[in-house]
Amino acid sequence: MKTYSISEVANKLNLTVYTLRYYDKEGLLPFVERKDNGTRLFKESDIEALHIIECLKSTGMPIKEIKNFIDWCGEGDATLQQRYDLFVERKANVKAQLEELTKTMAIIDHKCDYYKTAIDAGTEDIHKNKKLDIYSTN
Repeated sequence: MKTYSISEVANKLNLTVYTLRYYDKEGLLPFVERKDNGTRLFKESDIEALHIIECLKSTGMPIKEIKNFIDWCGEGDATLQQRYDLFVERKANVKAQLEELTKTMAIIDHKCDYYKTAIDAGTEDIHKNKKLDIYSTN
């Protein structure tokens, strides 16, 4: 079975070695094996788990809650419902974030169009007689 050093995993996941050590210190990597000298040995399954950790982190989930998830995984089938509920909640959170980002993108698109039109006309005066709807997606 192929194993990876902490540096290889950091490079593979675009993380820092410090971040991986922090995750380990916080109890997010209880499954990572170590050599007799303490060097961490990562397997493919560990890298897959780190992808899930990074996914949860990107949703704004605090490290302590991610640790709960990792602990639940170690408890087996008895925690399937908790893990399912966690991902349903995360899904709703991400959906709300996407809706907010869509609104933000509409405003940014509008302002890009506004300034491009002003640049093409050589003046912002072109917009003086127009009522601007900054929330319009058109």
